[in-house]
Amino acid sequence: MTAQTDQADAKAARITISVDAMGGDNGPAAVIAGCSTSAQKNHNIRFILHGPSEELKALVARKRVLEGRCDIRHAPDVVSMNDKPGQVVRNSKGTSMWSAIEAVRDGEASVAVSCGNTGALMALSMIRLRKLPGVNRPAIAVLYPSSNPQGFNVMLDVGADIRADADDLLRFALMGMSYARNGLDLPRPRVGLLNVGTEEHKGRTELKEAYELIRDHHEEAGFEFVGFVEGGDISGDVCDVIVTDGFTGNVAIKTGEGTASLIGERLREAFRYSPLSMLASLLAYTSLNRLKKKIDPRRVNGGVFLGLNGTVVKSHGSADATGVSAAIKLAAQLADIQFTDKLAARVAGLPGEETS
Repeated sequence: MTAQTDQADAKAARITISVDAMGGDNGPAAVIAGCSTSAQKNHNIRFILHGPSEELKALVARKRVLEGRCDIRHAPDVVSMNDKPGQVVRNSKGTSMWSAIEAVRDGEASVAVSCGNTGALMALSMIRLRKLPGVNRPAIAVLYPSSNPQGFNVMLDVGADIRADADDLLRFALMGMSYARNGLDLPRPRVGLLNVGTEEHKGRTELKEAYELIRDHHEEAGFEFVGFVEGGDISGDVCDVIVTDGFTGNVAIKTGEGTASLIGERLREAFRYSPLSMLASLLAYTSLNRLKKKIDPRRVNGGVFLGLNGTVVKSHGSADATGVSAAIKLAAQLADIQFTDKLAARVAGLPGEETS
């Protein structure tokens, strides 16, 4: 093989991530720091950064690892957290968020990543990327720490839309199953429908209808349906995919994040209580560090917009460099397996394991 062929293959293997550098609460410095961390760990990724060019050039210049791996696109305006989706849709063409999504739409990047306003990001993504055939409502899926062997469960929807009828929940099950199969390498994911109890007679009408739809489709779709699951199963090992509406899912994940933060703070207080407890913390440092990694929301940061003609990863608005790096890592993994194409095939009901 010639040197030129080697170079061509290396270039073809590169993954381009489109990053809205201006959307987060911590400003572009945290986003660029996250890009730098990701670039150190993955030499195959490059970035298209969107925002005020002079500001971004100055930040990138401080990160040697980003040299030659960033294309900066000037976008003078920013979508704020307080902007309403309707306003953003009408006045967004000069924003970093719009520019980041356009790069995916035009095929310049495989995935877009943004820490910005969730409602605005979903609205722009739906308008510019369009929904996949067969999808009524896109969903946001997250990886939730669990006691399963893979360490995570897939949960959706967690905030794309507060409503979901029975057919939407069936589509969520198909999309979540595809995410679990391709993202977590689970050949036959177990899917559960979140409810107030596991009995078939419990829950709202749309949940009972969705139960029957998912039950009737699980064999041909290639997943196992475990029926209704409860809130305690979100982090358990009963299933791999938890399906729910956006309102319930959003409350659930934010409750979980708050609980994880509270546990961390209470542990710190306990180990600062006395000289003896401080000594105990030093002796338990390795174990505590392992626990911190498992419950730290930053390390599983990134909600994936499912059901669109393109992949968008929504990072937490308050994400620091660690959180942004986690979202970019997830984006790179999805791009590497060409997840959008596989999801489109699954939702369209195309046969064949290779397209699942």
